[in-house]
Amino acid sequence: MDKNNLHNIKKTGFKTPKDYFANLDDVILSEIKLKETIKNPGFNVPKGYFEALEKRIITNVSEQESSKVISLFNKRTVIYVSSIAAAILLLFNLSIFNKDAGWNKLDTETVENYIIAEDYGSYEIASLLSEEDLKEEDFIDYNFDNENIENYLLNNLDIGDLVNE
Repeated sequence: MDKNNLHNIKKTGFKTPKDYFANLDDVILSEIKLKETIKNPGFNVPKGYFEALEKRIITNVSEQESSKVISLFNKRTVIYVSSIAAAILLLFNLSIFNKDAGWNKLDTETVENYIIAEDYGSYEIASLLSEEDLKEEDFIDYNFDNENIENYLLNNLDIGDLVNE
């Protein structure tokens, strides 16, 4: 609330129940009469109860047998689980799921770049090929159109290759 507006408050905000002060005397007197008439509350504590309480608690606690504790992570279980995890990890890390790369899957450009980088000569390349690889039938079966030859020459040859020096 604002400190400047405290002097303007006319209501306190607290209300008493209807006929509260008219019946207050009767309520107080009835409580006093009730306490005078009831001298015995109805609950009794045996004699010496609180003096012997501590000894009884200690004897009850010490008489309980200690239970056998079974560890969840014993050595045998840990070794068993870790060996299974290692086997699964090894299975996924091996290259058994990778398909072998064959000669058919090699890209022509990759092979050309490898040959250029390793500086192989024509005699070394010829020594790798067998007579079966160089059959005349493999070269004759191709049908070369003039348009395909022109496209190949335009895309793969430089002008310097065509001009004799």
